Formats: sequence, structure tokens, C-alpha cells
Amino acid sequence: MSECADTTQGSARHDDARRTPTRTTAVLAGAALLAAPLGLLAATGNAAAADNGVWDRIARCESGGNWHINTGNGYYGGLQFSAGTWRAYGGAAYAPTADKASKGQQIAVASKVQRAQGWGAWPVCSARAGAYGSAPASSGSVTTESAKTTKTPQTTKAAPSKKPSKAPARSTGHASRGSSRGDYTVRPGDTLSKIAARHGTTWQKLYAANRTVIGGDPDMIVPGQQLQL
Repeated sequence: MSECADTTQGSARHDDARRTPTRTTAVLAGAALLAAPLGLLAATGNAAAADNGVWDRIARCESGGNWHINTGNGYYGGLQFSAGTWRAYGGAAYAPTADKASKGQQIAVASKVQRAQGWGAWPVCSARAGAYGSAPASSGSVTTESAKTTKTPQTTKAAPSKKPSKAPARSTGHASRGSSRGDYTVRPGDTLSKIAARHGTTWQKLYAANRTVIGGDPDMIVPGQQLQL
């Protein structure tokens, strides 16, 4: 019984000894396959740029993806800039603090910080986001706060200059009152009596009909006046 038991145990150990190299070889081969891309990444990481989604992943880690967050802890925006860092890297050109700037503006400032400090400026969240190499180029144009607030001056049309009204020149006598339309034009040497006699009426009627033209003195008629007959 004992020899049988020992034999059985010996066979089991022998089988294990034969299978162990096979498992060891498989494990080593798998480790080599896993290490290959990691080694390639380590070799090329400094030259390559991180993908465009890296800032979104860091923001999700830092602020839950809220690009306008301000919890009162001294850090602002999606990437949690301190007020000093934001100003030091040109953020004040966009807004007083990062939470008041757009996502694109925050990424533009973050790219400057990354170039100066590396991904270590976000030590925990950059590692979780898989950040490596240089920061990705920010896409699209970034509008500064001053550009947004500057209004295009409206061109005001100059009011058309009014032509000065020509005051009627005051001439001798009542010629200015004689510009009204009438049936007879006063000629030099005319008097109301002569005109009335030529047209079969009296000077009184002629004067009464043209008082507004002649004025208060019936003897003062002026050549050029138009009289109603």
C-alpha cells in the first residue's frame, strides 16, 4: 500500500515536472508580448503628442468635466487652475479666473503650463488619463475676452446739412409783396388810378383787392407787382 502510494505520488510529481516548463514558457511569452508595446511607448513617448481627448479625461478627473466650476477651494475651471497659475500663463487675457473662460481658452493656457512644467502639473489625473509626450495642439481659434467685449464702432451717418434758407432780400418799396400771381404786372410810371382807368374800375376797388400785395399805402406800388383786376 505504501509502495503504491509512493509510486502514485512519484508519478504525480513527475507529471508536474514535465508540465511546469510549458507553463513557465507561456507566461514568459505573454510578458514579452505585453512589454513590447510598453517599451515602444516609453521609447517614443517623449517625441509623440498626446491624443486630443487627453484634456477632457484630465478635466473629468479634476473637476468632473465641469469647465466652469468654482467650488471656493482656490482652484478654478475644468483643469483646476489656481489664480496665480492662470495669470502667470496668460489666462488673464481671456478672463479673470479660469472658470469664467471657455473650454478652448482653458486648454490653450493648460498647453502652456504643460510645455513649461510637463504633465506633472496634474500628477494624479494626467497619469489616470494616460497623458504622455507633448500636449496636443489646440484646435480652433481662441477668442480673447477683450476681443469679445470690444464692439465694432458704429458708423454714424452725418446728418445732412440743411441748406441755409435764403432770407428774401429787402428791396426798396414793397416789391417783395408783389411776387404774388395776378392779372396785371405793375410797370414803371403806373399808379392805381391809371391802372383802374385802363381796366374800367376805381382805384379804391383795385386797392381793396390787392391790399395784401400793395401794403398800407395805396400810393406805393412797385414795378413788378402782380395785381388782381
